[in-house]
Amino acid sequence: MVDPEVTVNGKRTAIGAVPVHTTALDWLRGQGLTGCKEGCAEGECGACAILVARPGVESPTDLVAINACLAPVGSLDGQEVWTAEGLGSAEDLHPVQHEMAVRGGSQCGYCTPGFVCSMAAEYYRGDRDATGDDHAPNGFDIHALSGNLCRCTGYRPIRDAAHALGAPPAEDPLARRRTCRAPEPVATQLHGAGQDYLRPASWTEALRLRHDRPNATFVAGSTDWGVEVNIRGVRADCVVAIDRVPELQVLNIGADTIEIGAGLSLTEMDRRLDGRVPLLSQLIPQFASRLIRNAATLGGNLGTGSPIGDSAPVLLALGARVVLSAMDGEREVPLDEYFTGYRQSVRRDDELIRSVRIPLPLAGTTAFHKVAKRRFDDISSVAVAFALDIEDGLVRTAQIGLGGVAATPIRAKDTEAALVGQSWNEETVRAAAEILRGEGTPMDDHRASAAYRTATLGRSLLKLHADSLEGARA
Repeated sequence: MVDPEVTVNGKRTAIGAVPVHTTALDWLRGQGLTGCKEGCAEGECGACAILVARPGVESPTDLVAINACLAPVGSLDGQEVWTAEGLGSAEDLHPVQHEMAVRGGSQCGYCTPGFVCSMAAEYYRGDRDATGDDHAPNGFDIHALSGNLCRCTGYRPIRDAAHALGAPPAEDPLARRRTCRAPEPVATQLHGAGQDYLRPASWTEALRLRHDRPNATFVAGSTDWGVEVNIRGVRADCVVAIDRVPELQVLNIGADTIEIGAGLSLTEMDRRLDGRVPLLSQLIPQFASRLIRNAATLGGNLGTGSPIGDSAPVLLALGARVVLSAMDGEREVPLDEYFTGYRQSVRRDDELIRSVRIPLPLAGTTAFHKVAKRRFDDISSVAVAFALDIEDGLVRTAQIGLGGVAATPIRAKDTEAALVGQSWNEETVRAAAEILRGEGTPMDDHRASAAYRTATLGRSLLKLHADSLEGARA
């Protein structure tokens, strides 16, 4: 096996003898690339953002921004990475750096390299429409910067810099790089102090590791595990990375099912679905930030078993099923039977999540309501997902997923029963909303009180009804 190495700013560099749990951020800074900084160490501030080459959606390669503070350095083995230092120099600024400088987008400069990397990823996005609209005349999606925080300049000059960017010129080296294939994932082994970081070469090998090392920690995008390592100081004897295993990168749309691989990043999933599942399209902008979504996966979000993971309520409303694989075979479990307790599930110690399957056809009336202290890049206090079929004024089917109101994500089955077969009118909705207020076992914590969560549940159904009437009038 080849010694682990990574191509950084065009230069192949050996990872070397570093502790297994070293983050990409700490390793890059150890290489003298101190542009990327540690601010929060949990993926919220974006000061650590870097660019990585990933298989593209509409071109052979996409340049994707991720949080280097969360990614283990082992995840970069065989990959290509760019930091802010690799985009330009003091003598020859990159267009993104130039616009940030001349428009006053940088003051103390601590956050600037992270902003530059996130902005560069959007600058090189292949399907960015240069004609744009009134909000973004150059087609720049300002939400690409939702995971980057600045406390000096305010955001207007940063936004102005983003909206001043044109299309990359044909001779731009990174624009040309997008026309070539991204590096393939490579089998990786890092060892030290009795600990291992492993990237299996195949799905079969991943299942064998799951069988042989049941206490190993399996990770995909490391957006949750990275926080455990950085903030809580957790260390595992063995970490197995399965994010780039080809079998987990699938997205298949069939006649009666959509199958989404457990290792597909949320950004890749969203771009490849291209609006085919409206409820997922509503979820994605509210799921953390672009930096997190570029690494986070459905498999990881369900695998943690968190009662406040945003994907679970949506998938419950969609009637999704989880495909669990082991060396002795595969089984399919309805998501509403998957969770068994706080961060517990029916998944056996020798099983891995392979994919999520969403049945077709989809319900016609859907909505995702997330209540949090911030509109974006925050953890839910309450999350509610609706999927209703309404025909001739009657509710034919109803599935409602809830997060943040019990020890696990749950279906609001009593409320569903109160809606099905009834007229979709204010009387029905108000009666069902009272039932919805009693679903789950909400608790008081620092995000919200139990009373607030209960009230939010009831209001969410009233809002869905009001929005559906407004949509019908439109």
